[in-house]
Order: sequence, then structure tokens, then C-alpha cells
Amino acid sequence: VMSSSSSALLEMEIFQYIDAHQSDFIKDLKEWVAVESDSVQPHLRKEVMRMMALAADRLAALGATVNLVNLGSHQLPDGQVLPLPSVILGELGKDPQNPTVCFYGHVDVQPAKKEDGWNTDPYTLTEIDGNLYGRGATDNKGPVLAWINAVETFRALKLAMPVNFKFVIEGMEEAGSLGLEKLLEEENQSFFSDVDYIVISDNLWLSNKKPALTYGSRGNACFFVEVECGSKDLHSGTFGGIIHEPLLDLIALLDSLVDSTGHIQIPGIYESVAALTEEERKLFESIEFDLEEHRNNCGVKKFLYGTKEEILLHLWRYPSLSIHGIEGAFHEPGIKTVIPAKVIGKFSIRQVPHMDPLVVKKQVVEHLEGVFSKRNSPNKLKVSMPLGAKPWLADVNDLLYKAARRAIKTVFGEDPDFIRDGSTVPVARMFQTVTQKSVMMLPIGAADDGEHSQNEKISRHNYIEGTKLFAVFFLEISKLH
Repeated sequence: VMSSSSSALLEMEIFQYIDAHQSDFIKDLKEWVAVESDSVQPHLRKEVMRMMALAADRLAALGATVNLVNLGSHQLPDGQVLPLPSVILGELGKDPQNPTVCFYGHVDVQPAKKEDGWNTDPYTLTEIDGNLYGRGATDNKGPVLAWINAVETFRALKLAMPVNFKFVIEGMEEAGSLGLEKLLEEENQSFFSDVDYIVISDNLWLSNKKPALTYGSRGNACFFVEVECGSKDLHSGTFGGIIHEPLLDLIALLDSLVDSTGHIQIPGIYESVAALTEEERKLFESIEFDLEEHRNNCGVKKFLYGTKEEILLHLWRYPSLSIHGIEGAFHEPGIKTVIPAKVIGKFSIRQVPHMDPLVVKKQVVEHLEGVFSKRNSPNKLKVSMPLGAKPWLADVNDLLYKAARRAIKTVFGEDPDFIRDGSTVPVARMFQTVTQKSVMMLPIGAADDGEHSQNEKISRHNYIEGTKLFAVFFLEISKLH
């Protein structure tokens, strides 16, 4: 084991190299951002393929063994069959003395067009006031490159690799990671057999300045509630006042789900929510979180709760129910005096430990059927749950988190906030469930990076310091063994 002084010298050498090569690292990001690897729109699929090839070449240049695994094809709702991009399984180093760290990232992006309200071309990385603007800069091309840059730094300085590396890089994350879970299951006994730790860097800090480590995320159960009276839309002059209108039924059903304080009205829904422990409450108290800043970020006048703790608890720790829309209703401008024959309400419930989506589904169905039966409506009701993702939770006292915490302290000079994510990170749960290894989310993007939004960015500071963080993290992991 290294003495602390030689360890400090090594860190200094690494930091100097990374600082000196900032412009190269930014040039690489510019090249990656220029590829319109949008996995959502079919006509750009070949660009996703091109991006996968670029990423594979970059790993090969590091000296990694790269396997591009073909996942076949998938069918779109319109019947069109598209090839799925290959998934990269890469490995570098096979020293049995070293721990093996597997990094997951994705190189596909959300759609973006200049006319959506971008100030710059979304596919030309542009630096303004220390921020690097471009689609994918923070989600997820920047963090993937930061990890690669960190590995490259050890090679360039001819340092012994402190850990063995594995890489899982995909090109369909923004479209639901099609085919990934099956691949993980197939590779569990082989590629993942010698993996000790899995690190995902595909999320953001809670603050613009203070680093964070993520140890949990909510799941999500999505619902359709369909009410139908007949086969065709009707005229409100001819039929208004004499029939049970499906939209009235639906609005009553949707209105019964959640009250004006945000409390979910479905009986039994809170019964399986894990009780809040004292240790956990302390984690919430120490978190740096600016309510005003958060409010300004989302442009609302007022939140449901007035304190930081209450806000964070309801964002991460308790379930929430959101109504997303109504299909089949007339939504264009102007007036159309129509009674829609069939309407579908869409809502979702964010799941937390220890809720079970199947139990939730049963509770939702029973509740909605109960409300509907009281209306004595002859219309047909159908409730379905097209998607149910479970929550993910890791142990903050795990060795992996200890190593990351020390690395953050070294690079940023302060302890991180331990945070959870209010949204769903299916890959974290997927990796943990399939491989049974310890999984950590180690974000390097700041709260205001605007992933999925207009003017997405990563700051030069976060990109470069994030590269240093990953490099020191490798050293910290090797010290554990």
C-alpha cells in the first residue's frame, strides 16, 4: 500500500496531466456531440450506429478488447423494422490481484433541433462562459468521455493500472435500453463473473456547486384508464344531455386519484412504504439544497411544502402520482362540439421501497373500479399498467461509496451530499438485480445542466474535475483491496 505522501504526488501528477490536456478532452467531446445519435427518431438510427463505432474505436485506442454485440432488430409501432445498435462490451486489464470496475454509459441522445429554442446549434459543442453547450454534453457523452480520459491518463503517464476495467456502452438508453437486460442476463456468468463493482455516471448533482453521490431512485408504474361508450364520436347538440359521456367519467376517475395537497387517494398505497430511519433523516438534514433556486429552475410560484426536508422526502422517499394527459379528447385550438366516444387517461405513480408494482396495480384497479361503479355508468372501463419499473436503493456504507466519497473529498475539497433521484434509473436496478454486484451512481454533471432540455451543457469545470474524480476514484478502489 502506498504511503500518503507518494499517493499525494501521484495525484498531483495525474491532475497536472489532465489540466494540461483539457483542450484535447474538449475536442473529443466536440467530435462526439457532432454525431446526431438520436435513438428516438428512426431516420437517425444510422447515426447511432456511427456513434457506437466511434466509441468502440476510442476504447480500442486505449488498448481495450472491444466486443460489439449484435442485438438484432426491433419493430416500430408503424410496422417498420429497424436494426438495434450493438452494445459495446469492453475490457482492459486482467490482473487477478486488482479489483474489476465495470462502467456503464450510453452514447445515444434525446432529440434536439435549433428551432426548439436552442441558442446555439445543438450538435456543435460551443463554449460560453465556461459552459460547454451541446446535446449529449452531460447526458451522457461527457461523463463517458471523462471516464475514458481518466483511464487514458494512467496510460499516458505509463502508470500501473490500479484496477481492471470493463465497459458496457449502449446506444438505446433514451429509447428504453432495448435488448440490454437480455444481454446482461446472457453475460452474467461470463463477462460479469469477475466484476466487483458497477459504476453508472448518468445523472446529476442536486446542486450547481456541491458534488453528490446517488444511492437510490424511484421506480415508476404507468397506467392507462380507458372509458368507452360506443364506436363513434357524437355531436353534443344531438346527444348532449341524454348520454353518459366518457370524458365526464374519466375526469371523475382522474380527479379521485390525488388531492390538492399531493396526497394519493388510493387506499393502501402508503402501507408498504419503508419507515424513515433516524440515520436517514440525518442524511436529509445535511443536504445542500436551495429551495428558491429549485423553484426558479422550474418556474412555479410555490411548492406543496415549505421546508427542504419535506420537499426532498416527497421527491425521493415517498410515492407521487402525476396525471400526464388524455388521449382521444379534442385538444386543438378553437371549439369543436364533440362528445368523444373513447378517451384514455394516462397517469403514473413513482414507486419507492418497498412498494411492489403488482400490488400497486391491484390497488389502482380496485380503487378506479369502485369510483366508476358509484357513477352507475353503462360505459366500458378498462385499466392497464403498460410499464412497471421498480425502485433502486444502495447501501451508503458500502465500500464503493466510501471510495467515491474519499475521491470527491480529494478533488473537490468537501464531502458529497448523499442523494436519491426522484426519477427512475432503470439501468441501476437492472444491473443490481441481474448481476447482484454493488452498483453506484457517481454523477459529474451539475443540477443546472438541462439534460433532455434546450441548451443542455456540462461546465468545463465539471468535465475536467470529473475526469480527475474518476482517476482518483480508481486509486481509492485499489486501496480497498
